Amino acid sequence: MEQPSEIVTDVPRAWDRPMVSLPVIAVFALLGGQLPSFSTAANLYSLGTGGVLIWLGLSRRVPRRATPRRLGDGAVWWMVPVAIFTVFEGATFALGSTDDLPTFSKLADPVLEGWLARSAAYFAWLAAFWGLARR
Repeated sequence: MEQPSEIVTDVPRAWDRPMVSLPVIAVFALLGGQLPSFSTAANLYSLGTGGVLIWLGLSRRVPRRATPRRLGDGAVWWMVPVAIFTVFEGATFALGSTDDLPTFSKLADPVLEGWLARSAAYFAWLAAFWGLARR
């Protein structure tokens, strides 16, 4: 008896599995963590890796994950802190970051001084961006 085609799925490629992609992301994060915090090299590295992930996402060279048809009712509440963060960061950046009114980037600078914290931040950023590029 044959299986209906709806049940059969494609096997993911070897490089597409988390056992491969997460260590690759970890290597890129460790490389990025070695760069000085908020330096030109770190900014270029972030723009380069982000640009490659955007290109991969837009070019459809990576297999897509299924996306929900519609966001749940609680998803709107997740947008409130994102909107507040965006408005606050944009306003403090436009007005100039001072000690009285610092940007979140300036507040994060002491935390990101160590290479291990920078690597962890790069890893979280790259893993989230990789997930978005596959949608």
